[in-house]
Amino acid sequence: MQRCGMVTIIGRPNVGKSMLLNRLIGQKLSITASKPQTTRNRILGIRTEGTDQIIYVDTPGVQMHTPRALNRLMNREALNALHDIDVILFVAEAARWHEADKFVLEQLDFMATPVILVVNKVDVVKQKHQLLPDLNNKAALAAFADVVPVSALCGDNTEALQRCIAARLPAREHLFPDDQVSDRSERFFVAEMIREKVIRLLGQELPYSTSVVIEEFEEQPAIANIAAVIWVERQGQKPIVIGSDGKMLKRIGVQARRDIEQFLGKKVFLQTWVKVKENWADDDTLLRQLGLETLP
Repeated sequence: MQRCGMVTIIGRPNVGKSMLLNRLIGQKLSITASKPQTTRNRILGIRTEGTDQIIYVDTPGVQMHTPRALNRLMNREALNALHDIDVILFVAEAARWHEADKFVLEQLDFMATPVILVVNKVDVVKQKHQLLPDLNNKAALAAFADVVPVSALCGDNTEALQRCIAARLPAREHLFPDDQVSDRSERFFVAEMIREKVIRLLGQELPYSTSVVIEEFEEQPAIANIAAVIWVERQGQKPIVIGSDGKMLKRIGVQARRDIEQFLGKKVFLQTWVKVKENWADDDTLLRQLGLETLP
C-alpha cells in the first residue's frame, strides 16, 4: 500500500527551515544564508522511499511586520501553504523563543492538520541540561502531535523526524514520479544559486532588495550557456554588486558557476549583469515581472 502526503515547513525567519528541507531531501534545493528572509518562494522537495512519498513544502519565514510589498508576498506564500496539506512542521530554535515564534504559532490555531513541533539547532546549545526543560516548555504551548528535537546542520535525529512524518501519511498513490525531487525548473534553481552568492557575499553591505532573473538558458550536451541579470533597487547599489574593477561581480559569478555546474552536471558559461529597478520590492506589478508573483 502506497502512502503519500504534503508536509509544510513553517516558522519565523532564520530558524533553519531551508536547511532542514535540504537535509530531509538529501540534497540542496533551497538556498541558505545566515541572514533572515533568504527564502522567498514556496519550494516543493520530494522524497520517495519504498511505498512512502513525502512532499515537503519549504516556505519563507513568517514575519510579524510587513511594510513592503515583498514582505507581504512572502507572508502570503507561507500562509497559503497551510491549506490542503497533511502535516505541518512548526520549526523553532532550541533554547530560544521570540514574539515572532508566538505569532507563527497563532496562525496555526485554526488548523485541524497535525502539527509537529521541530526544535532545531540543538547542536548550538552548549548547556545540554537546558534542552529537556526547553522542550517541555515548548511542548506545553499547544496540542502538538509530536515534539522532535533535531539539528538540520548536523543531521541529528532527522531520520526519526522522517519516521514520525511517514506514520501520519494518508494511504494514497504517489503524486510524483519516484525519481523526481522538486516541482521547480532548472532555471529557477540557477537563479536562486546566483542570488545566494549575492546574499552571502554582500549581506552586510546590501539590503535584501536584490533579485535574479535568468534571461538566457541554453543547454547543450557538454555545456550550458546562461545569462542572468541581478536586479537592485537603487543606482547606488549597483556599484556595490559590481565592485572595484568588476571584482565582486566576478566573484559572485565564479562561486555561482561552481554550484550550477555541480547541479547541472556539465560545464557552464555564465554571464551576469547588474541592472536597476527603482523600489521594485514595494511594487506588486514589478514583483510579478520579476517572477515573484504569489497566490492571492
